[in-house]
Amino acid sequence: MTMRDLAKSRDARVYLIGQSFSLFGDTAMFLALGIWVKELTHSNADAGLTFLFFPLAALFSPIAGMVVDRVRRRPTLICVNFASAALVMLLLFVHNSSDIWIIYATMFLYSFAGNFIGSAQSAFLTVLLPPEQLGDANGFLRTVREGLRLVAPLAGAGLFVIVGGHWIAVLDSATFVIAGFSVLALHVREEKPVRLPEHFLTEISAGFHHVARTPILRRMAISLGIALSVIGFLETAIFAITSDELHRSPSFIGVLMAVQGVGALIGGPLSAPAMRRVGERWLCGIGLIGIVVGSLLLEGGSLVFVLMGGVVFGLALPPLLVGAYTLLQLRTPGDLQGRAFSAFDLIASLPQTMSIALGAILITVLGYRGELTIIAIVVSVAALIMLLPIEGEPNFGPLVAVDHLAVATFD
Repeated sequence: MTMRDLAKSRDARVYLIGQSFSLFGDTAMFLALGIWVKELTHSNADAGLTFLFFPLAALFSPIAGMVVDRVRRRPTLICVNFASAALVMLLLFVHNSSDIWIIYATMFLYSFAGNFIGSAQSAFLTVLLPPEQLGDANGFLRTVREGLRLVAPLAGAGLFVIVGGHWIAVLDSATFVIAGFSVLALHVREEKPVRLPEHFLTEISAGFHHVARTPILRRMAISLGIALSVIGFLETAIFAITSDELHRSPSFIGVLMAVQGVGALIGGPLSAPAMRRVGERWLCGIGLIGIVVGSLLLEGGSLVFVLMGGVVFGLALPPLLVGAYTLLQLRTPGDLQGRAFSAFDLIASLPQTMSIALGAILITVLGYRGELTIIAIVVSVAALIMLLPIEGEPNFGPLVAVDHLAVATFD
């Protein structure tokens, strides 16, 4: 199966197009909110605080996963998309600096709703598509997300200057409505989940237990947890590279981000075809190795090496994430899909968030070359852990999906 086969499915086309609109709205809104707070308060600290509320909501992702596994995923996606469209409209009540709490609250609730969408989408894709097309769908969504990073933030910032934050909110709300209607237009039907009576703590932690007791998922979680505990160093190192080595203004970081985006646009479409040849686990390993190479190139110092490092770094991220999410989907029973996704999302987001904070502290001690060296060493260890043989699993090649997916019927 290829991306062309995926495009032949009417339901897959409708769903992925709708999600592409929603991703555009998310990416455009994210930067615009920070600019809005800065304009209202003239405070860098207040503007930076805007982005704290987004990862903070990830702490509640297990709740989202538990709810998603209790109900049908398609109605969940419809309801959450329409609820998010209404939520964003709260920003219409922002008029001066005393109203920035509305922006903060909206950012938190926006991310909280995103937890539901992420868990429900991962689970719903296993119903909407056959196992062999999951990689293509994940690759498409990752490519769209990375591609939008090149244009959506600039579009959001530009529109903010032209029409203001209120109209950005209206635009984002409209993209949620489009996404909601795209799911509403699908012909797929789900079986009603069968919920077994469980204690609340047992139910909410079931995703973590599943990841921990499934050897290949446990290995992936350990490997990615180790890698993400240092990858956040790059967020600080890139500023030092720009100013201390390249002697460029901070605005040049936008060029480096664009270069990384170009690499991601290459890596995204290649991820699913590569996965069909080498398998999900090796695709993750290749992504980790790419991060090592990209980090070493960034240490080169010259503009050419830095640009090459940015491309390689961007190229490596889609294979890593596409391989990881597809592996999770293939090795998780249908009644645990939402909770497993939420568990994995939390396992991944916490180390990365902490590494960003740690990187900001260590840059004054180690310098950017020291941080990049640590990234290369630690991620090399993570790649080795990922690729070591696992008993009962093929050492190379695609996995066979477990017989777990909910039965879907089509009109």
